[in-house]
Amino acid sequence: MLSTLSAALPTQEYHLMPLDTISGFDVRPGLYEIHGATALSANAVNFTVHSRHATSCELLLFRREENEPFAVLPFPANYRIGDVFSMIVFKLNVKDFEYAYRLDGPYEPENGIIFDKTKILLDPYARAVTGQRIWGQSPDRSSPYRARVVLNNFDWGATSRPLLPMQDLIIYELHVRGFTMHPSSCVKHPGTFSGLREKIPYLKELGITAVELMPIFEFDETMDIREANGRRLLDYWGYNTVSFFAPNTSYAAEDEYNHEGYELKSLVRELNENGIEVFLDVVFNHTAEGNEHGPFFCFKGFDNNIYYMLTPDGQYYNFSGCGNTLNCNHPIVQQMILECLRYWVTNYRINGFRFDLASILGRDKNGLPNQNAPLLESLAFDPVLGDVKLIAEAWDAGGLYQVGSFPAWNRWAEWNGLYRDDLRSFLKGDHWMAPAVAKRISGSMDLYTGQYRGYNSSINFITCHDGFTLNDLYSYNEKHNLANGWENTDGANDNRSWNCGFEGETDDPQINALRLKLMKNAVSVLMCSRGTPMFLAGDEFGDTRFGNNNPYCQDNEISWLDWSLLDKNRELFEHFKFMIQFRKDHCSIRGGALPSSMNFPLISTHGNHPGDPITDRSKVVCIFYASQKEHSSKDDLVYMAINAYWEDQQISLPILPKPYIWKTVVYTDTVDPRLLFENTMLMGPRSVAIFEARPETI
Repeated sequence: MLSTLSAALPTQEYHLMPLDTISGFDVRPGLYEIHGATALSANAVNFTVHSRHATSCELLLFRREENEPFAVLPFPANYRIGDVFSMIVFKLNVKDFEYAYRLDGPYEPENGIIFDKTKILLDPYARAVTGQRIWGQSPDRSSPYRARVVLNNFDWGATSRPLLPMQDLIIYELHVRGFTMHPSSCVKHPGTFSGLREKIPYLKELGITAVELMPIFEFDETMDIREANGRRLLDYWGYNTVSFFAPNTSYAAEDEYNHEGYELKSLVRELNENGIEVFLDVVFNHTAEGNEHGPFFCFKGFDNNIYYMLTPDGQYYNFSGCGNTLNCNHPIVQQMILECLRYWVTNYRINGFRFDLASILGRDKNGLPNQNAPLLESLAFDPVLGDVKLIAEAWDAGGLYQVGSFPAWNRWAEWNGLYRDDLRSFLKGDHWMAPAVAKRISGSMDLYTGQYRGYNSSINFITCHDGFTLNDLYSYNEKHNLANGWENTDGANDNRSWNCGFEGETDDPQINALRLKLMKNAVSVLMCSRGTPMFLAGDEFGDTRFGNNNPYCQDNEISWLDWSLLDKNRELFEHFKFMIQFRKDHCSIRGGALPSSMNFPLISTHGNHPGDPITDRSKVVCIFYASQKEHSSKDDLVYMAINAYWEDQQISLPILPKPYIWKTVVYTDTVDPRLLFENTMLMGPRSVAIFEARPETI
């Protein structure tokens, strides 16, 4: 009977008897439908790879950390079916070896076929990659990547996945290393999955319901190592994937030989047990192999002209901005991506995926947009992914911008880039943006109809890993990226930020008070917007990157969260907590389905006074949410007013039937609300006020 070590194997009787001997090992043809290397028993391993154009394939076995293989096993011709090479090797202890491949085949660079039998190749389906264990330590470039067999015996117990509705999510984007690497984090295992796990009580206190982890697939942070301005620069963010099926081993606190991913699984399990979903930021638009000048360690050696989009002369299309573009809609690549995502869902219990530069996933082999892209449709309807959130970054580096036009199949959500841009402009004082902002706050229904799921397709954000932090958004007019070594030419120039009168940190109490107010305004509006809110880790306590809006290479205090700011900016943190809970308490904001008994519409927008149209001359935007409460016949009424102008503005609120009155629950100005008469107040400059209806006796 097959061992339960591999969940991918069918539970049936196999008579695994050797048929041949190769290089001193007993072998037999393998299980052709199971890609990668899989332990079938304590001393039998199945190896399966495929290549359309290869003429031969060799399996290389290495002792741990040795550069030369101790055995080379050529696949016999009769061990190949179609394009698939498969072999079971007996008397092979999974803990005693690492493996790789060598393939031979034609060399026709003009056609994109570049086989090189001297290259040692990483298994495209590798579950663990060697040579990457110590962060910042470069692997041996002569044989940089090899794989290990991973035993799939993690005990998930009775853990169930939260499966929260989109409208109930509050997404917290973070970098695993940067989240706890700063000494102020005070964790036992800084910069690791375990370090993040130590912070779960903090995440619970904050109130977020989902964490979105920046890339945790295996990547080589030393691939583009440089020195600039006295700093050692690394590929810190990790948007250059080495292996799609393997977790980054340098994010583990301890060695996990043949149990790679155990620590990550423990993290996911505990987050899920605390009602927090786990999303992965996945990068299927390109790989770390780069262009024709880049390294050659995996896909180039298996089928270069299948895995990558190539120009007619065999060069690499570069819609990713990183040297190559994965040919996502080729059936072979599509199959790999589907298997990969299924693997992370079934083996790691991942709840959702954010797809980096997702517009590339909709390009055909010639790089042209395809509204009926096979991959996007397959992901939308795949049964294993049926309850998984799919979130697109609906643009790419080739100029394809699809916010509101992404092939969503009534399934995909999107990072709403227009929400970010319009809110940033309006909240810093561009009051003429009022009509656009009213649409964004009320769910961007001008974008998300038809093939979309309404406001549940909108991921609302003002900040993310790309660009300024919330603190820096109101501390800098210009980017300050000199530390990146590109003479400040990298990073976005359209930041829509405002320094409040002084560039950078200051001791001026008036400027700091204004910055605090603007940060409170931003989170207040974000949490009171229809759609799914997301914000960047550290924004809740005013973390700064010192004006660097592209710290992709900064593995230092520029990128690491400074947890001492939590005490310094406690007022901001408490406001974040309050607004998160306020959103949870009000179904009318999230999207109440039943109309109010007072005959107010579910959602309406107003200028200074109820019924006033919002125009490009408006200085105030008001949003009125009204529905029945969940599990109650009582009404849930919330009114939010935003004065983006630099002078006072008079507003009035809708008249409520007795005994209800409006109660002020949030007012971000530094002075108390100035009530002029019933339902009318004078709002201070650059302020947000939020009201809820309560019986007068309360």
